[in-house]
Amino acid sequence: MINNQMLSEDRLSIPPYNYQPTPYIGISKQKVIELRKQYINPVVATYYKQPIMIVEGSMQYVFDETGKRYLDAFAGIATINVGHCHPHVVKAVQEQSAKLQHLTTLYLHPTIAEYSKMLVDKMPDDLSMVYFVNSGSEANDLAMLMARVYTENFEIITLRNGYHGMGGNTMGLTSQSSWKYYPPHNFGIHHALNADVYRGPWNNNENNVADKYADEIQNIIQYATCGKIAAFFAESIQGMGGVIVYPDGYLKKVSDYVHQAKGLLIIDEIQTGFCRTGKGFWGFELQDVKPDIVTLAKGIGNGLPLAAVVTTPEIAQAFTQKMHFNTFAGNPVSCAAGKAVLETIERENLQQNCSIVGDYLLKGLNNLQEKYECIGDVRGCGLMVGIDLVKNRETKEPNSELTSQIHEVSKDLGLIIGKGGLYRNILRIKPPLCITKADVDFIIQVLDFALSSD
Repeated sequence: MINNQMLSEDRLSIPPYNYQPTPYIGISKQKVIELRKQYINPVVATYYKQPIMIVEGSMQYVFDETGKRYLDAFAGIATINVGHCHPHVVKAVQEQSAKLQHLTTLYLHPTIAEYSKMLVDKMPDDLSMVYFVNSGSEANDLAMLMARVYTENFEIITLRNGYHGMGGNTMGLTSQSSWKYYPPHNFGIHHALNADVYRGPWNNNENNVADKYADEIQNIIQYATCGKIAAFFAESIQGMGGVIVYPDGYLKKVSDYVHQAKGLLIIDEIQTGFCRTGKGFWGFELQDVKPDIVTLAKGIGNGLPLAAVVTTPEIAQAFTQKMHFNTFAGNPVSCAAGKAVLETIERENLQQNCSIVGDYLLKGLNNLQEKYECIGDVRGCGLMVGIDLVKNRETKEPNSELTSQIHEVSKDLGLIIGKGGLYRNILRIKPPLCITKADVDFIIQVLDFALSSD
């Protein structure tokens, strides 16, 4: 049940923020809805029974056409890492746009060269070659091709519940029925048992839990492939699947099995990269593992169309057997934004803030879990957090209806969060890394109010 009691202003007021949005003078919200229905493919859905129209943003906040302010605790699905319209990013984009908006890699430009070095300096030593693309799906598609060309093997193992995109090839990697259409797309791809310590057969209270899940990968190599594979492909923490955190040591053991089968370890950092986990610049650092290929997107450009595949010189060289080209790869405006993102993370100590505020958020959510039986699990790291809502803690039956209600009520109270998981029963919290403890207090207060019963 959602509490219908009168809202207390002092209890649920959004933190003060010294910013005045520009008065909106564009077309009406109703007209936008009409135009979308008439001209935009109907699969392009919106959140909420009464959708909100966001017309302006500043750091961790966004504003609708009426000037109402919302705390954006979803950040465009973990994309606006340094904050909406961050002044340093805006300045870099404006200055580059005024000089040169587009140039292909057929010509030299300083920004892509400088940015490439800045990016690989954040990676382990061997990961020193970059190929820029425009989106996460594109990056994952390219990583699949690179692995197959380099190893001269075809089969790829990935995890159930994972999400890696909606392209013709990446849909084969994705392993949730809600994101998969019926045309064949799984050629050469095997989906392994997910290392989910909450809903899987083994949990963190058991001995060698990481080994038990990793052995499932070995079983697939032995029984479902020819014994050699091109790659194992996984997110370092599953995002769209509901913030699934693997047991410690899992990816390291999997890496051993994969390399024995002559395959590559490909880690999808599209949601977890650029300090979102707080404990490391990259999510794979939490598992003490070094990938052979890393894919990046979302937070890389703070909302601009930019993505990348990072790999070793040896793997990159093997890819030169044929021609490969991307018209917009290394676009100077997008690369200027990428540079500004890295500079902002360093200047403002956003990794440290993510770690401190993320721990504070998890503590607050764990307190709510003690209070409400409908919270089956709270999990995550840094500012990548999931709340698994259930009808019964023993059976762990997903509570999708309650999740939708909490999602709606939170929006009405000025909090934007996401939903995820196969059953859409997981609240996803992935705000800009610049949020404060006061913002977290607001998140906890809103969720507490929404979860409370009559």
